[in-house]
Amino acid sequence: MSGRIEFRHINAFLTLARTLHFSRAAATLNLSQPSLSRTITALEEEIGAALFVRTTRQVTLTEAGRAFLDGAPAIVDALQRSVSDAQRAAAGETGRVTVGYMDFAINGPLPNLLQRFRSAAPGIAVDLSYMPTNAQHEALFDGALDIGFMIGPFAAEGITTQAVDTAALVVLLPRTHRLARQRSIAIDQLAHEPWVLGAAEPWEAFRAIVFDHCATYGFVPNVVQEATNSDGIFGLVAAGVGVSLYSDSAANLRRKGIVIKPLEAGPQVQTLAAWRRDNANPARARFVSLALGNALNPVPSSR
Repeated sequence: MSGRIEFRHINAFLTLARTLHFSRAAATLNLSQPSLSRTITALEEEIGAALFVRTTRQVTLTEAGRAFLDGAPAIVDALQRSVSDAQRAAAGETGRVTVGYMDFAINGPLPNLLQRFRSAAPGIAVDLSYMPTNAQHEALFDGALDIGFMIGPFAAEGITTQAVDTAALVVLLPRTHRLARQRSIAIDQLAHEPWVLGAAEPWEAFRAIVFDHCATYGFVPNVVQEATNSDGIFGLVAAGVGVSLYSDSAANLRRKGIVIKPLEAGPQVQTLAAWRRDNANPARARFVSLALGNALNPVPSSR
């Protein structure tokens, strides 16, 4: 056997096996009788056994034919499922999409976006990967991520971004802090306070916003302790180690011992979705369409 049996051979065999009549089988297949006969003969030669007994009066299956009939329908079913699976994947109805996220995304808009997507496209698996903003930039270019949720702005060649959230900054204070009873806090009131911030590498994008804002008011935050994640920041503030700034998604994180106050005249933090325009994953395109369809218009980079 040379392995050259094709779907048309199996389809012709099954049709003839059902009708046991060359003329009717040929008509069903929209073939001439000689063409059907050649197809069956080619199949028999590939298998190395006669599948039908042909006489002038009737056509019957041989033992080999009956044995082949036992397994052939499963082959057709498997092929049809594979074709259907391929078509669904190409249409973005199945597959996988890899999504990167940082703290403000997962504590802010991302859970609702994921819920919307999973409800609309249950056949697509979502692989979530926690990554700082700058690491997401690299992962998008390396192809490790299909889409990332990060702190903006992000302008790079071949990248499209879409705003999914714009958050004000808030001040995190220990519950017993002297400013805890104020309705809001001005940034210069924190100039001489000990600060808790996210560590330099994973929180680089947010630290740049904080340091730039403090510089506008003539001081550099006195960072006495750093943490790698939001839980660490909140825990250190609650312990009285220092004060901190965070996005207003802090309201979604309940932590005893902390008071959250609006920051007066503070900058805003934009959370972006970003993806490569040449990313051909149909699941990524479907994620953008279903999860981000009602968000702000996508902005392709002009660079």
